[in-house]
This record gives sequence, structure tokens and C-alpha cells, in this order.
Amino acid sequence: MVVNWQEQVLEQLEWHWHGHARPRLDGLTDEEYRWEPVAGSWNVRPRTGQTPAEAPGTGEWTIDFTFPEPQPAPVTTIAWRLAHVVVGVLGMRAQSHFGASFAWGPANYSAWRYAGTAAEALAQLDATHDAWVAGVRALAEDELARPVGDKEPGHEEGLMAELVLHIHREVIHHLAEVALLRDLYAHR
Repeated sequence: MVVNWQEQVLEQLEWHWHGHARPRLDGLTDEEYRWEPVAGSWNVRPRTGQTPAEAPGTGEWTIDFTFPEPQPAPVTTIAWRLAHVVVGVLGMRAQSHFGASFAWGPANYSAWRYAGTAAEALAQLDATHDAWVAGVRALAEDELARPVGDKEPGHEEGLMAELVLHIHREVIHHLAEVALLRDLYAHR
């Protein structure tokens, strides 16, 4: 039996994306998008005159972020989770591994133009998802078995297949968290 590994790794994400994750985001409102379930939640916030110059992002919105993360880590909003998936999970990898470019700027936390509305966040999510999937779909089986190299600092020897599976797990688990936040918002 011959296994088509490219098809298998794509199915891992696409089955969940089309059947569960993306449909659960339909109807997301701006209020829900930025809802803070607890005080001190990390969010995507308007850039104001009080915003530090080094705050992430280049547009009218910035994202709460410090490194290292405080312990315990803050609760995050739907806006924050979507921004993380868009930039740190899908966008950065689609850009560095497949040459993708995006209307919202370079895919890194400092240069991205963060979404202030749910509609724009979903457009960013769809665009980065589509760029990632197109890149994975274009990989030949032997490319899945090659090391990722310097595009993944600290993991240079890891195989592309391992990275693909890791990115898919990240998308699935973060979008499941977003679904839970939507449930909590609906029953608050």
C-alpha cells in the first residue's frame, strides 16, 4: 500500500477547518471579537497617544504582548487568539517557507497591521490559511522529509512534515479555544 503523505497531512487540517473550525466563526461580531472574559485579558487594542512606541503592529491596532509571558499567562480574547493564529502560526510560516505575502504587511508581530474588526480578522485568517495550504499542497513528498533549516531557528534539523503537523495542531487547538470563548460569550 502506498500512502500519499501530502494528502494525509493536508487532510488533518482541512477536515477540521471546513467541518468545524471555520464554520464556528461565522457571525462573529466586533463586540464578541474583543470581549474580555476576565479582567486583565490580553486583547487587540486601539493604538492611542498613550500606546508605547514599541507596541507590536503598524496600524491603528496593537496586540497585548510581553516576553517572557507572565506566569500564569493571561487569559486571551478571541481577537488575540485569531491574531496569534494569523501572524505567529500561519502567516509567518507561509511567508518564510512558501514566499507568501499579505496585504497587512510582513507576517511578524512587530510589522503586522492587526485587525480591529471581526470581519477583517476573518479575512486575515482566511488569507493566511489559504496561503499555508497552497504551500503545503505544492510540497513534493521528498520535500516533506527534508529538514526545515534556518527558517525555524532552534529547530533546523526538524523535518518539514513535523512542522506541518505541528502547525496544523496549533491551528486546531487555538480555534477550539476560540469556539469555547464564543460559547462562554453566548452564555455570559
